[in-house]
Amino acid sequence: MRRLLIISLLMLTIATVKAQDITRNGKLTISGYTELYYSYAFNKPADHTMPPFVYSYNRTNEVNLNLGFIKANYTSDNIRANLALMAGTYANANLAAEPGVLKNLYEANAGIKLSKSANLWVDAGVFASHIGFESAVGKDCWVLTRGILSDNTPYYEAGAKLTYTTADGKLTASALYLNGWQRIQRQDGNNKPAGGVQLTWQPTENITFNYSNYLGTEGADSVGVRRFYHDFYTIIQLTPKFGITAAIDYGTQQKSKTDKSSNHIISPVFIARYKLAEQWAVAGRIEYYRDPNGMIISTGTPNGFKTTGYSVNLDYSPFPNAVIRLEGKVLNSKDPIFMKDNMQVAANQVITTSLAVSF
Repeated sequence: MRRLLIISLLMLTIATVKAQDITRNGKLTISGYTELYYSYAFNKPADHTMPPFVYSYNRTNEVNLNLGFIKANYTSDNIRANLALMAGTYANANLAAEPGVLKNLYEANAGIKLSKSANLWVDAGVFASHIGFESAVGKDCWVLTRGILSDNTPYYEAGAKLTYTTADGKLTASALYLNGWQRIQRQDGNNKPAGGVQLTWQPTENITFNYSNYLGTEGADSVGVRRFYHDFYTIIQLTPKFGITAAIDYGTQQKSKTDKSSNHIISPVFIARYKLAEQWAVAGRIEYYRDPNGMIISTGTPNGFKTTGYSVNLDYSPFPNAVIRLEGKVLNSKDPIFMKDNMQVAANQVITTSLAVSF
């Protein structure tokens, strides 16, 4: 017992010395995030699961954890690294294709600065996606639940990227080599390169313009089809209280390995947010997603996936690091693609509430 105590004290001393040495020339930060939610779907799915194109907040009629993670971040003048482990229904749904412990990996990357004079970095590992304006962290998004567009583009990606930011910080450009469309582990039989670019311009602190794209091959090499995806969005804070986000995505994909013609998807989104008071805010979203040939969302119905969504939410932030939210959402489809009482219907209504805390 005494020997075990001595060994434990030695290990603690070594760990403390190493931590002091690590942070001597840099900064090590430990942070975390937890978001609980409850959704009530008026269609009352028997398995308590939202439609298959919903990947965040996808459980109904139960209190559950959407996303919780603990994160370590290290930064210095020339080195940066992030490691975050997670749990929740977000991880279960979005990382279902990943093996083993990779399902619980929210972020794991490291980077080095390549130039003494320029802000040029190379990073490798698992990152948040370069596509889209909504992240997995609900507290950072204007609307409680994610839109159809966000749920059906990557939340995460794995690979390497080269990033340059101008001296004034207004323009950031990235080039990426990726393992695939929302994949940590490459798909079996797929050896084709994938990647994309991201250009972000902030002419003022209240305006952001972004263009991102992705080019890769979906499926094994023997049957793989080329996907080319474009993401455009702008965020404008018109006044200290009122802001808007407008986005439109457009993607194409070969119909088959031997057919060079393409299927297409297009999805515009508009969000407005108004701060009622210091602790209160309201936001609304209008969205449309058109995927008639099942390029990303397959329905097996005559018109495919052609769905309009409306949502409105109320936020209360009793503290800067906590928010309580309530949202109502309605989805209307051209075809009856939703289930209610064992029958197919064209509408889906959901009420969701959440409690999110960052630390």
